[in-house]
Amino acid sequence: MLNIVLLEPEIPQNTGNIARTCAALGATLHMIRPFGFEIDNAKLKRAGMDYWFHLDIRYYDSLDDFWAKNEGCEFYLFTKKAKNTYTDVTYGENPYLFFGRESEGLPEWLIEENKERALRIPMREGLRSLNQSNSVAIAAYECMRQRGFEGLSTSFGKPSR
Repeated sequence: MLNIVLLEPEIPQNTGNIARTCAALGATLHMIRPFGFEIDNAKLKRAGMDYWFHLDIRYYDSLDDFWAKNEGCEFYLFTKKAKNTYTDVTYGENPYLFFGRESEGLPEWLIEENKERALRIPMREGLRSLNQSNSVAIAAYECMRQRGFEGLSTSFGKPSR
């Protein structure tokens, strides 16, 4: 199982796109409050299109609530402040990929306390960041690539394995 964790997402269109990616991959989407939008936001639903019914989504009131309900999980923090890249890791069977708020990223203290779990997506110097939904897709598909795209269709109409 693949898990995508959004810590305090702010932009409904990004979250909708991420939800669609999670549905396509069979990944669980974990959303940690507060959100910068209402869940019934039309932009959120439009971005996710008709994939909402194919999505396993879980909500948490805080980061502490998340940790209490997912104790001991294998997690990775995606941040431009990491030394290692997302391809330097061999992901386990049930990874949790963390992404922070669009405006600020993940909290400094969380990255500092978990440097060995912090990963970056390489990009040109001097640019601020990639779009959050693009970052999620890059990381999630690397996890699935490492698994041989198990359970996903790799050619039209034919599931792999």
